[in-house]
Amino acid sequence: MSEWNEAIQKMIDWIEDNLCENPSLLQMSEQIGYSPYYCSVRFHEITGMTIKSYMAGRRLALAALAIRDTDERIIDIAVKCGYSSQEALTRAFSEAFGCTPASYRRDPVPIPLAIRQVVFTPEHYPNLKGEKTMSKTVLTEAHTKIEFIPAHKYLGIWDDSARHYGEFWQNHNCDKVCGMIDSLSNVCDPIITAHTAGWHNVNGERRYFYGTGVPLDYSGKIPEGFEIREFPASYYLVFFCPPFDYLKDNGEVMGKVEDLAWNYDIGKFGGGKYEWNEDACQCYQRHYPEVLGYQILRPIKKIG
Repeated sequence: MSEWNEAIQKMIDWIEDNLCENPSLLQMSEQIGYSPYYCSVRFHEITGMTIKSYMAGRRLALAALAIRDTDERIIDIAVKCGYSSQEALTRAFSEAFGCTPASYRRDPVPIPLAIRQVVFTPEHYPNLKGEKTMSKTVLTEAHTKIEFIPAHKYLGIWDDSARHYGEFWQNHNCDKVCGMIDSLSNVCDPIITAHTAGWHNVNGERRYFYGTGVPLDYSGKIPEGFEIREFPASYYLVFFCPPFDYLKDNGEVMGKVEDLAWNYDIGKFGGGKYEWNEDACQCYQRHYPEVLGYQILRPIKKIG
């Protein structure tokens, strides 16, 4: 199955690069060397959706972002994104989001955009490539630095039962939640960006949340199932590893960073003049392997 996950991921990546050209199933299947029928069956088995529905959702997401972020005419966006007419785009848009493209441009409320699928992940890699080895480009130890984060609001889902990422997504629809957050990218905080997740305290235990930071003056619509909370400015200790190979090194990198973050003796920092500030602020998680690396941010404050 790992071989098929890799093959379908290659197919998805090719679809994303050629989405607006309305590629045929034959063209897509040629990218991985199997018959159109077999590719169609395997795509559905692995992603849970048909190729046609996946492409329709992604084209609509691209069109929505263009409507929100550009001044292009809606008819031009429709043609560029592979629709036969502006009316065809309007029908698809209204059915999916409950509003017309024109009304969305006037008031870009959060909508559940279809997200790019990822079906080939680190757990598939060892089965496909053999023994897993740490990349030479990754520092073998996690490091610390300090960062100041201004006061901000956070729009997200706080799950009082989930201890980590895996448990959170057992309780929530990943595609719907992430698609909603993607539609908020135009209003996300420049530091606590979209898909910055983390942990909050529930009766002295860490529980997971997921969403996006937004500016203090955010007053837009709050999607169903989400809530918004405000957090004061604070300094944070950042525990991190720099960019790394996601497929090869993800598990080891995350383990090293989390071990350092959760077992760090705050008394050793700044001559013992600081303590954790987790009663007022929450801990953040940044996971952008090939761009930023992996980071856990724990808030701190001076004693007294």
